[in-house]
Amino acid sequence: MATNQHTLVAIVQDKPGVLNRMASLFRRRGFNIESIAVGHSEVAHLSRVTVIVNGSNAMVEQVRKQLDKLIDVVRVSDITGDNITVRELALVKVKANSATRSEIIEIADIFRANIVDVASDSLTIEITGDEDKIESMLKLLKGFGVKEIARTGRVAMVRGAIGASAGEKTAKTHAKKQS
Repeated sequence: MATNQHTLVAIVQDKPGVLNRMASLFRRRGFNIESIAVGHSEVAHLSRVTVIVNGSNAMVEQVRKQLDKLIDVVRVSDITGDNITVRELALVKVKANSATRSEIIEIADIFRANIVDVASDSLTIEITGDEDKIESMLKLLKGFGVKEIARTGRVAMVRGAIGASAGEKTAKTHAKKQS
């Protein structure tokens, strides 16, 4: 059974324990979550969860349906096959001295990254983009000595007008699910 990387987007209520229940469902099914990112959506009291997981299409579809049954989950979509925009944010602290500082800044400029902190012995760089872009920059910075990395995990959204948005349609779906 071939496994593929799947991108699931869930619209959930902003309540304590929702993320734990979702993660527990993946754990019980033996899935390793590759990446998970959560943030507020455009609708008050609803959050958007982006989960990246490996599994067969059938297994992931079963988990998606089970997630959709959780009371605080408004809607879950597998957007893997859709035309999507995917981004990740990383903060990278790199060793820097007077001799290497300008070269590191040049690399950051090439990747359209921002220098967000300057210390006597390091630079902290903020980069957003797809995973390949971030990995490429990290590979170049490795030679200078990477002191610390913090990454958000991927967030994804379907391109165009139709998608897994938390807008009006989701609010109506949620109201039906509650009754």
